[in-house]
Amino acid sequence: MAEKSKILVIGATGYIGKFLVEAAAKLGHQTFALVRETAVSDPVKGKLIESFKASGVTIIHGDLHDHDSLVKAVKQVDVVISAIAFQHVLDQSKILDAIKEAGNVKRFIPSEFGNDVDRTHAVEPAKTNFAEKAKVRRAIEAHGIPYTYIFTGCFAGYFLPALAQLPGGTAPPREKVIILGDGTPKAVFNCEQDIATYTIKTVDDPRTVNKTLYIKPPHNVHSLNDLVALWEKKIDKVLEKIHVSEEDVLKQIQEAPVPLNFIMSIRYSVFITGDQTNFEIEPSFGHEASQLYPDVKYTTVDEYLDQFV
Repeated sequence: MAEKSKILVIGATGYIGKFLVEAAAKLGHQTFALVRETAVSDPVKGKLIESFKASGVTIIHGDLHDHDSLVKAVKQVDVVISAIAFQHVLDQSKILDAIKEAGNVKRFIPSEFGNDVDRTHAVEPAKTNFAEKAKVRRAIEAHGIPYTYIFTGCFAGYFLPALAQLPGGTAPPREKVIILGDGTPKAVFNCEQDIATYTIKTVDDPRTVNKTLYIKPPHNVHSLNDLVALWEKKIDKVLEKIHVSEEDVLKQIQEAPVPLNFIMSIRYSVFITGDQTNFEIEPSFGHEASQLYPDVKYTTVDEYLDQFV
């Protein structure tokens, strides 16, 4: 059996980054986390960094804006995974520069972790962010850097505690629920640990080179109506449903402040235009994760919601 790739995670202390670091270490990869020196003194990030060390992860001090530190970090690994925040997507050009100079990387996974940005019908401000991610894709391809793009659908930890209502809720509603549009477009909801596991599985898999991995396991594809019905069954109660028309959703996005308008525009893409499920996955450009890796026991939406009953 070939030796497992060495993996560098950039954005290691971020929302999805920490799960990627943990999954890489757990699956037996020599794992490196790029963190700023200032992160160590941050109470939350510092604690996280200590937990990384405890699981055998090598901490590398560096910065996206320090080219030499990036090149030095990249030279130590085979695979680079970017998990930087959506506001800094275009800064990944700096990672590409470092990868080109280092010359040893056999796979790059850019920070996507959401919709397939080449197959979207988004409105602003999400439209611009998706266009930026697509621009990074084209740059990766132009540089000839081997890549895997990761489609995750919705983060379960972000969407499911509030049953896909606006974020902030810590438990699903028990009286009334807001349905965007007619509630029928299907979306995908995946547990963060599973997203990380599937992502790490791709790094040494020749089937995923220059392809998109779609994490769309069958039990995690649900419309808003499906979600509500599932929840109603669990609590044995019918909720009052308030439907918001597409026209009203668009109006609300335009009137909402930053960053709420961004969140709402993502929800429009997911629940109105059905951007996560309105296309077929073709072998020419991608594979579905649960089919490629049937050994991964993923958390279903049904199981995830049990914790709130």
